Order: sequence, then structure tokens, then C-alpha cells
Amino acid sequence: MSEEITRDTASREAATGEPVTREVATARVVTVREPVTGKQTARDAGHHQGPPGTPARRREALVGLAFVAPMLVLFIVFRFGPTIGAAFLSLTDYRLSGEWRFIGAENYTRLFADDVFWESLGVTAVYTAVYVPMTVVLALGTAVLLHRTVWLRGFFRGLFFLPYVTSIVLAAVIWKWIYQVDGGLLNATLGALSLGPVDFLGDESLVLPSIAATSAWKGFGYTMLILLAGLQSIPREITEAATIDGTSAWQRFRWVTLPLLRPVLFFVLVIEAIQAFQVFDAMYVMTAGGPIRASYSLVYFLYDSGFKYFDFGYASAIGLMLFLVVLIFSLIQRRLIGREAD
Repeated sequence: MSEEITRDTASREAATGEPVTREVATARVVTVREPVTGKQTARDAGHHQGPPGTPARRREALVGLAFVAPMLVLFIVFRFGPTIGAAFLSLTDYRLSGEWRFIGAENYTRLFADDVFWESLGVTAVYTAVYVPMTVVLALGTAVLLHRTVWLRGFFRGLFFLPYVTSIVLAAVIWKWIYQVDGGLLNATLGALSLGPVDFLGDESLVLPSIAATSAWKGFGYTMLILLAGLQSIPREITEAATIDGTSAWQRFRWVTLPLLRPVLFFVLVIEAIQAFQVFDAMYVMTAGGPIRASYSLVYFLYDSGFKYFDFGYASAIGLMLFLVVLIFSLIQRRLIGREAD
């Protein structure tokens, strides 16, 4: 303190040429405080609010809960309410007239003995096995090309995403015309090459891949954007270091890009698998479940049971079984891919 007063006095005397008393010099001493850090502010705020369990802390928690309570109630009612209602409905014989009676697990016993259920489940599984790899590979290849492209990247990104925002019914009608045996665009092209015609929607072995191709064209844009965001999040220094080490483009993609992209791949695989198990619109518009139930999915079976035969209890049991199938499939994917992604 005395050294600071002495320096201040000397500088003032040199500037004015007049002696400065000790009282004036002392008055000019400025006390400098240390800057308040974020930790100190949070600590002071916590000290002001009191330790956990105090009335002030409980009151603050209640106020926060009051703010989120309306949305929480809406989420519970509209998310879990229908699920609970469907679970109860699956245990009843509920008809369109509103009459119902409790029958326990009779709907599930009937479901497991129904050959149509197992047939539709097999169709859904085959469709999923075709659609998911087709969509992910198409989306990943497009995302890699867009990631390396600089010229008109935004234009091509919007162009590839455009089918996703179109109606699935519209897409199904367009592709149904493309697949037509007489006058269809694809068969006209094959005919010009002396390769046609091919009944894509009338052949039992081709109908599911054809519908899967339509759905992949419709939905790959969303997956492409997610994978593109994952590619852009990979540090460029890692790929540059691999390039300096002399690796080829395929080696960088296989051993650098794919491992770093695994969490994003796990997410898109789960999302696409869930969407594949719920397929209905494209099959309803393009084939109506034919030929000979070759495109009769599990959701189509649910639709017929509930809205064609008005057996709502049985349809609810089908819906819950679909939920369990999707849940088990997602857990298997989590075990095979998600653990490595973590």
C-alpha cells in the first residue's frame, strides 16, 4: 500500500510541480477487485438459495414443475393414453356398435393360431430386409458424394430431399405407372432394349423389391441429410492424417469414416427399420396386398381386421404384437451396433 501511494505521489508531483499531501495520495488509491468467475456466481447463487432440501429449493422445484406440467400432462395423455387403451381393448371383444365384453387373452390365442398373421409377419420381415439396406446404402452414397461436392451442393441437397416431402400416395401412383406392363416407363425402356416386358407388381418374387424401391426413392432424402451431417461433423484433420499416411479413398472410408459414423448409422438403421415395419400406404395403393397376399403386410392385416371386419379387439392385439416386434428388433440392433457405437 505504501509503495503504491509513493508511486502515485511521485507521478502527481512530476505532472503538476506541486507537492502532494499523504491524505490526497491516499484518496487516489483505487482498490482493484478480482473478477467474479462463473463458478463463484453459481456458488453465491446456491448459497443464496440455501442447501438442498430447504423450503426455498423446494419452492423453486415446484415452480419449475408447474411450468412444465401442462405439456407433461398432454404428453402422457396423448402418448401413453392410446397405448394403455389399446392394451385394454386387446383383451375385449369390442364391436362397432359399442358393445364389448372382456375375453382376456383370447385375442392373442387366436392371433398366434392365425396363419394370416404369420404370413403377414413374414412379408413385413422380408420387406424390411430389402428396404432398410437399400435406403441406407443409397442415402450413404449420396451423402458421401454431396460431402465431397462443392459446386451446387445446396441445389443437389434440396433436389434429393424433394421426394421426401411429397405424398407417399402420389409417389405410389407415379411408380405404379412406371411399373405397368403396358405403357409403363420402365417396361418401355426395357422393350427398347429387347428385354421386356416384366410384371414388377404382378410377380410374387418382384413385388416386394419393387415396392421397397419406391419407398426408398421416397424416403432416402431424410436419411441422406442425417448422414451428411454426421460426415460433416468428422474432424478434417483425421482424414488428412490418413491421406498423408498413404491410404486410399476406400481405406479412409472403411477404416476412418465408417467407424466415426457408426452412432449416426445406428440411429438411421433403427428409424428406417421402424418405418419399414409400419409399411402400408404404398402396398395399399400399388398392389392392394396382392398378388396372392405377397405384399400383405402386418399393418395391412391390422387395417383389414379393424376397418374391414370391425374386429377392434383383435386389431388392437395385432397392434401390440407389432409394437413388441419393433421393440425386440430395435434391442437386437442396439446390441449388435449400438454398443460398438458407444
